[in-house]
Amino acid sequence: MSHEAAGVPTTRNDEDRQDDVPQDSDGVPQDNDDVQAVQQNEAEPDAPGPVGPEDAGPRPEDRLARAVQVAEQALIEFEIAVETFRVEVENFSRLHHQKLGPMYARLDELDALIAEARAAKTGDPEDERKAREARAVVMPMPGVDELFHDWMDTDGLSPEAAAMLTEQPVRPPKRVRPSEEARRLYRELARKAHPDLAQDEVERLRRDGFIARVNAAYGRGDVELLKELVAEWEAGPVQPPAPLSESEELYARLEWLSRRKELLTVLAKELEDGAIGSMLRMAPDDPDQLLEDIAEQLLGEVSRREAELAEMTR
Repeated sequence: MSHEAAGVPTTRNDEDRQDDVPQDSDGVPQDNDDVQAVQQNEAEPDAPGPVGPEDAGPRPEDRLARAVQVAEQALIEFEIAVETFRVEVENFSRLHHQKLGPMYARLDELDALIAEARAAKTGDPEDERKAREARAVVMPMPGVDELFHDWMDTDGLSPEAAAMLTEQPVRPPKRVRPSEEARRLYRELARKAHPDLAQDEVERLRRDGFIARVNAAYGRGDVELLKELVAEWEAGPVQPPAPLSESEELYARLEWLSRRKELLTVLAKELEDGAIGSMLRMAPDDPDQLLEDIAEQLLGEVSRREAELAEMTR
C-alpha cells in the first residue's frame, strides 16, 4: 500500500527514501529487513557471517576435563606402584620373621651364653652386667605393637585374622613378590575398578569393596582368584560415560587428586625409608633371593658363635 492510498501526503524526503529502496528484478521494493541486510553488506562486504556452535573453539571446561582425566590416570598408576611395593614390604617382613626369626633368636641365645660363660670365668662386675643385659635380650617383654603385629591395620583386621575369625584357612605368602601373572592381573583390575573412577557414592562403595578383595588376593599372590575377579568385573554393570562436569567441580576434583598424591607420596617415603623397604632396595630384582642370602649369613654367624661358646666352656 502506497502513502497516497493511506491518506498520507508524499513529501520530498519520502520520495528520496523510496528512490533509495532496493528493488527486485520486477521493480518491487524489498522489505525493511532486506534493506538492512543490503546496506550492511554494502558497508561491510568482507564481514563474516554468524558463527555457529560448530565453528567455536574448545571450551575451557573441555580442556579442564581432559586435565582431570590425565591426573586421575596418573594417580591410579601411582597408587598401583605404592600398593605393589607395600605388598612386597609386608610379605618380606612376614617371611623374614618366619624364616630368619629362629636364627636371630639362636644368635641372641648364644650371645647370652657366651657373656654368661665369660662372666663366670672372670667374676668381673662389668662382665656380669653385660651377661645380664644379654640375657634380657633373649626374652624381652612384648610391646603392644609386637602383640598386634600383622593383626591390625588401618582398615581393621588383616586378611589372616579375618580368615581365622571366619574359620577359613590362613594362607600366608610363599614369596616376597607375587608372580608376574599376579602383578599383571592386579594392575589390570586396579586400573578398571579403581574407586576414584566412580561417578557417585553408590558406585564408589561398590568399587571399594571390590578393590579390597583384589588387594587381599594380590597380597597372597592368588592368581586363580584374581582371574575370577577379572571375570566378575567384566560381567558387572557397565557405567555410562560421565557427563561433562562444570568448571568448579573439575577444579575441586584436581585439588582432591593433588592432596591424594601428597598423601601417597608420604606413604611411599615411609615404606622406602623403613628397615624392610631399605632391605628390599638392596635387591629390587629378586627379593626372595635376598632372604636366602641373609639366611646363609646368619647360619655362618651361628656357627661361629657356637664354636666360640664351645671354646670358652671347654
